[in-house]
Amino acid sequence: MVMVLFADGFEEIEALAVVDILRRGGVEVKMVSIQAEKWVCGAHGIRIETDIAVGDGLLPETEAVILPGGGPGTERLKQSAWVEDTLRRAQEKELYLCAICAAPSVLGKYGYLKGKKAICYDGFENQLTGAEITDSAVVTDGKVITSKGAGTAHLFAFEILKQLKGEATAQQVKESMKYE
Repeated sequence: MVMVLFADGFEEIEALAVVDILRRGGVEVKMVSIQAEKWVCGAHGIRIETDIAVGDGLLPETEAVILPGGGPGTERLKQSAWVEDTLRRAQEKELYLCAICAAPSVLGKYGYLKGKKAICYDGFENQLTGAEITDSAVVTDGKVITSKGAGTAHLFAFEILKQLKGEATAQQVKESMKYE
């Protein structure tokens, strides 16, 4: 099971493409609002209802924590003590930490990118504390997966799926979606 963390101002395609592709690949995905209510509003005015609102931290059987970007959403993720605690617990359990666009800066803030190769949206590189910045669309270094932005959301999702369910499953979902 994976947790995708949502805050008002999230980048819709970065969150929902990941949820969709992972579910197509048979991964149980919980959309988690970091706010007190389930309803969150994306950076482009799309409102969605998450599966659950902020709770006790990591859910049982969590394999990965995924952070979508979006400027306002990323700032809210950075300011949340609940997110900080959830990421700490995930890192201690050696779970996948995945972030796209501006959200890798959240991982950088807490030191989870030290000694790791990573990528982010242009202009946020200085917030990836201790990371070796690459120019790839998606970067996997151990249990950390990062990606550039909205245009790489599908690639990011397929990489997470590959890490969780294997190359064959990721390829099967790509083919079923007619992804080229």
